[in-house]
Amino acid sequence: MKKSRIQYFILFLCTIILGILSRKISFIPLWIGDALYAVMIYFLVRIFLPVQKAFIVALFSLLICYCIEFLQLYQAEWIIELRKTLFGRYVLGQGFLWSDIMAYSFGVAFVFLIEKIMLNRVNQKSA
Repeated sequence: MKKSRIQYFILFLCTIILGILSRKISFIPLWIGDALYAVMIYFLVRIFLPVQKAFIVALFSLLICYCIEFLQLYQAEWIIELRKTLFGRYVLGQGFLWSDIMAYSFGVAFVFLIEKIMLNRVNQKSA
């Protein structure tokens, strides 16, 4: 169990780096960064729930992403000020977009399918 948490943590950090790079390279569409954000959330959930079924992790990850996106509709002064910080901008985002919801859905679906394929290969080799 510990080994998988370490692996998910490394994937989490790599996804953060890829997400930041995706925002710095102009020819990469913005939705790729949003999809990577959802992948990062998936790995973060996996760090805390390494043995949970992938489907549950995917649902929980989508719930977190959607909640953060819908939270952007909340415009109280304190959260607006928080969003002006680097942390607030990266974690909470700037404004609600339906396209972000689609990108999150794509990102979680992508990482879920990749994980299912990888787990099936591992199970087939051990059988």
